[in-house]
Amino acid sequence: MILFKHKKQRKIVRSGIGFFLILLVLGISVGMSEKNFDNENYMTLSSLKKDSVASKEAFKKVYSVLMHPRCMNCHPSGDIPLQGDDSHLHGMSPHRGKDGKGVYAMKCANCHQNENTPGIHAPPGNPEWHLPPADMKMVFEGRTANQLAKQLIDKSTNGNKSIKELIAHAEDTLVKAGWHPAEGLSLPPMSHAEFKEAWITWLKTGAYAPEEAN
Repeated sequence: MILFKHKKQRKIVRSGIGFFLILLVLGISVGMSEKNFDNENYMTLSSLKKDSVASKEAFKKVYSVLMHPRCMNCHPSGDIPLQGDDSHLHGMSPHRGKDGKGVYAMKCANCHQNENTPGIHAPPGNPEWHLPPADMKMVFEGRTANQLAKQLIDKSTNGNKSIKELIAHAEDTLVKAGWHPAEGLSLPPMSHAEFKEAWITWLKTGAYAPEEAN
């Protein structure tokens, strides 16, 4: 009788341990699923299929667009935006301001309306028209391809954007505004679709920075 009781107790203990192990495995599986979900939301360079040659070649195309006046004019080294195809200082001398939208009564939206104003060299328009903010200036002017590539993937200088967010940024309304300039102004050296393809290729193949020219 005592032997039977002991066997029954061991059976209960084994069942309890088995049940606990099942719960433990389920918990680990859920945790791994949550971790994978996070990785999908926050793509890292280590998870990408790297190809340094393809990446650098793609960035050369990207760089030609970023250094074009339609892009660079709103990414100046100073706090006054640039104008025209020769990228001269803005004639009205507006200043960046804390939020990138101007200071005091001289706000970007005063002249830059929701749509381009008709007329040769009239102000281009967009509902979101502004410079990058004072605490994240995102300067393009004067940057080499090597410097700009590194800057664009550094969260401390790119607006805290992940790789996934940088990919999505190709469809940003102000990025696309570069292909809808005011009358009389030139277009970037390739279509938006071509730029987007090069941008995504650069990022998805490792976001490599081209070497500095000798």
